[in-house]
Amino acid sequence: MENKGYTQDGSVNLRGHPAVASRTGRWKACGFLVVYEAFERMAFYGVAANLVVYLTTQLHEETVSSVRNVNNWSGSVWMTPIIGAYIADTFLGRFWTFTISSVIYVLGMVLLTAAVRFKPFHPKCNPGNGNPCPTSTSEIAFFYASLYIMAIGAGGTKPNISTFGADQFDDYDAYERKLKASFFNWWMFSSFVGGLMATLGLVYVQENVGWGLGYGIPTAGLMLSLLLFYAGTPFYRHKVKKPESPVKEIFAVLKKAFENRRYKISDLSILYELEPRQYLSTSKRQLHYSSSFKFLDTAAHRESTTPCTVTQVEATKLFCAMFLVWLTTIVPTTIFAQVNTFFVKQGTTLNRSLGHNFHVPPASLGTFIVISMLISVPIYDKLFVPFMRCRTGKPRGITLFQRLGTGYSSMVVVMTVAYFVERKRMSVIKRFGIEGTKEMVPMSIFWLLPQYLLLGIGEVFISIGLLEFFYEQSPEGMQSLGTTFFTSGVGVGNFMNSLLVTAVDAITRSGGRKSWIGDNLNDSRLDYYYVFLIVLLVVNFAAFVLISRWYKYKSEVVEGMVEKRGLQMDSYKVTDANENDEYLGEKL
Repeated sequence: MENKGYTQDGSVNLRGHPAVASRTGRWKACGFLVVYEAFERMAFYGVAANLVVYLTTQLHEETVSSVRNVNNWSGSVWMTPIIGAYIADTFLGRFWTFTISSVIYVLGMVLLTAAVRFKPFHPKCNPGNGNPCPTSTSEIAFFYASLYIMAIGAGGTKPNISTFGADQFDDYDAYERKLKASFFNWWMFSSFVGGLMATLGLVYVQENVGWGLGYGIPTAGLMLSLLLFYAGTPFYRHKVKKPESPVKEIFAVLKKAFENRRYKISDLSILYELEPRQYLSTSKRQLHYSSSFKFLDTAAHRESTTPCTVTQVEATKLFCAMFLVWLTTIVPTTIFAQVNTFFVKQGTTLNRSLGHNFHVPPASLGTFIVISMLISVPIYDKLFVPFMRCRTGKPRGITLFQRLGTGYSSMVVVMTVAYFVERKRMSVIKRFGIEGTKEMVPMSIFWLLPQYLLLGIGEVFISIGLLEFFYEQSPEGMQSLGTTFFTSGVGVGNFMNSLLVTAVDAITRSGGRKSWIGDNLNDSRLDYYYVFLIVLLVVNFAAFVLISRWYKYKSEVVEGMVEKRGLQMDSYKVTDANENDEYLGEKL
């Protein structure tokens, strides 16, 4: 069939017509998307970076309560994408799910700005009288309702915008596949730029000019970025939504495997699979058999009633394997939760003076995480990858698991540095006899810089690696839902930190003892809590190493060849399917 310059992966435009490769997609389309991402991240971090300060200074919440509330909200922001991704993959598609959700997101930001700006919605008091501001139940309810409306909107935008960007590159075109190899690096780069704008500028505005303006600026920026996003509509490519739900297929395989649990698989030829030409005629991708999760193979037993195909079984295996990898993301992401909670609270106790009249907002140190990431991404993409590519022969330079392992081990280093800095802070407290909550520790806030900088480097390996891993390894038609493995890992990490903080506080406070993480950090043992996190990180890293050695990368059969996704990108490991003794079905 004549191609007429259309994309080879079956992408269409918004009207459902075949997309012309030369006029759509690639970076001409992604340019609009990365601008949106930068402004959206500015809006999110403009709220998240300083939220614990707002809760403690404006709503007068206690330390443990404020940390728990920040973690719960952040966790919700990162967990709701599961719902948004399911809606996109099953019903509406990425573009329309994003469109509806973005309106909800903006509504949440507008209400949040109103909550902190207009008198009927925020606490009223005279700061000079020395008494805490009275906060009514309705004021608190309005503030938190605004936050969670924003979280609902993020549920539809977060999982779909990055995968929509990746959809702009044709996997069947060698040149576009090469472009896609760097997409997630530069996608996260734009995200880091948004975070930099928030931590460098908005945090200062919030604490020194006003919370209303500090929230109003990112709200206006988010609205502007949406207009730019829709200006790029003629250039976007859209994946054709599959008539069947991939999630339903996974449950069907699990159900059939349970029903056929007594069947024995004596020979692989007994497993049912469609002929390759049927996949070619429907533009579906056939998955190659793998030996993992063998108990699921019974779902494809030929002698059973309406057996599942090997490809359907392999998609389910991928989902199960990705879940195991996802479990190892939870502990490292609890370290990210420290940035907007305990790292900030530590900063409030230290000397923040810079010159005679300027005081550094504690949350502004998050700027150095972003700066570290902004420097690390180009170095990684332009220097590290080419260098390692020459040594290993892999287009990515290193495998995805090697990238993640480097990031996971760096988190141990981050918390070890944080531990020693906290020990230094405690020694200064002891030397000067500091006890009061409001007393400043005569130690510069810039002692915290190393842990921020190292965290930024580690996040380049972890966040980008996870986003790329879950997109690449997701079964066909489940890329949006697959990337929520990344977002939900961050969400569960926040919830886990909230649980750990609550549990550690309750346990260490019992029997009339002082809590490790009490309201007065000058009379607490935060260093013990950091040691606890280090132990968790080490155990988690060991589990990750075991899983990575066992994991089987996704293998697709394309024109008689098996493509191993995950080991590399633009030059897959390719073997002849006919020569593989595990290959099932007819010869191609």
